[in-house]
Amino acid sequence: MDQERKTETASQDLLNEPRLVVETGVAARVAAIVAPVLAQLGYRLVRARLMNQNGQTLQIMAERPEGTMTVADCETASEALSPELDVADPIAGEYRLEVSSPGIDRPLMRLSDFSRAVGHEAKVELTQPLESGRKRFRGIIQAVEGEGRDARLVLDRNDAQADEEKTARLPLRDLDEAKLMLTEALIRASLRAAKASEGESETEEATPQDARPRRGPGRFAHQAKQKAKPLVPAGVQTGFKKGKGGEPPRG
Repeated sequence: MDQERKTETASQDLLNEPRLVVETGVAARVAAIVAPVLAQLGYRLVRARLMNQNGQTLQIMAERPEGTMTVADCETASEALSPELDVADPIAGEYRLEVSSPGIDRPLMRLSDFSRAVGHEAKVELTQPLESGRKRFRGIIQAVEGEGRDARLVLDRNDAQADEEKTARLPLRDLDEAKLMLTEALIRASLRAAKASEGESETEEATPQDARPRRGPGRFAHQAKQKAKPLVPAGVQTGFKKGKGGEPPRG
């Protein structure tokens, strides 16, 4: 019982873990709407982004606290978010809602993301340059030192020049953007994690052909991009038209 409580507490802590990078403008208003809805479902917001590609697309990345997100999870989140966004109406004009997992080469938004990514290659950009004058770095994540926004990322750089330090300690309070690089090692680790997860609960993680999301009621149409795997992108798109809305997105 004590172990169950500890596990539940740890999961709740991860669910409530703050992000190191947050949105601005229209995306910030969207994030404020969708984050609490996702939390009630047991998911956490990774990123909200409004893109102007073939019309407007609102991309919501979400995940469970341990980093998984299946097609069924995406469908559940999409069905919950659609009416909330209809009521709040934060976006002007017609747009398409896309709910997806972060994917293998995921953005790194929280301390736990960096901790889970130790040993893998990442690209990191800071808002402020270090003393060397550089603010973009690429290399293997070695460790996360410290807690909260005072933490530092230890990166074994593979982009260092001959006269530069190979090991960089990056202040995560100045994080602007970070993401994992799609390498063979990352793919192998992801496949191992997927296989282990399927072995523990095949019925929960596997998504057979007849269990894929189907066209929903009314104007919400769900389309699965691919079968669900814990760390592989799984998206659901919902298209709907807004008659009015907030400020139009800024280019």
